Amino acid sequence: MTTTSHQTRTEMLRPDGSPVRVLVVDDETALSELLSMALRYEGWEVRSAENGAGAVRSLQDFRPDAVVLDVMLPDMDGLAVLARLRRELPDVPVLFLTARNRVEDRIAGLTAGGDDYVAKPFSLEEVVARLRGLIRRSGIAAPRGDSLLSVGDLLLDEDSHEVWRGGDPIHLTATEFELLRYLMRNPRRVLSKAQILDRVWSYDFGGQANVVELYVSYLRKKIDAGRSPMIHTRRGAGYLIKPGE
Repeated sequence: MTTTSHQTRTEMLRPDGSPVRVLVVDDETALSELLSMALRYEGWEVRSAENGAGAVRSLQDFRPDAVVLDVMLPDMDGLAVLARLRRELPDVPVLFLTARNRVEDRIAGLTAGGDDYVAKPFSLEEVVARLRGLIRRSGIAAPRGDSLLSVGDLLLDEDSHEVWRGGDPIHLTATEFELLRYLMRNPRRVLSKAQILDRVWSYDFGGQANVVELYVSYLRKKIDAGRSPMIHTRRGAGYLIKPGE
């Protein structure tokens, strides 16, 4: 089972490049630990709660991207937890996990706002597959592909032209984006003004060095403002980008 999962697993990330967060709510400790281990193997960040009160607390401070929720909890009904979740995080997908397998119970859970339903006993592969489908359809996260560039806590998506630092979105003009992309494709490498002009502006070096300096200053104001600097000047040589210290 482990070998097959490893071969087919595709990493899923949140838009800021951090792992998907999943909350597992089940009062059966052994089952919760086993499921949490399987989800961590997917590369996801997992938190578990053994009752409804713990689940409600986790909704507020963990802010999960998906929830695996047992309908039968020791302190409150899982449907009550779901109602609270829908108020806090209305768009987060919920997979019900329960020993109940009657049609009316499934209908009650789905009608209350659950997104899918798995009855015990179940296979870990099925739960993971259902969760991946729910997360993908929700748009919360997507499989990581070759379109993402990362340097330290800075992430750039070449397909969507989105940029984040430390999880915070950064809005760039088209030229700023191209300059940052060129720097991030060459981390820790000093790029001369001539190289940057040729790659970003597509014309030869000749009295236009000031435009490079100008756009580097624009980038610094957006990328480095109030943070550990990532864009550095090497006098007489050019510019480079590296993770902040």
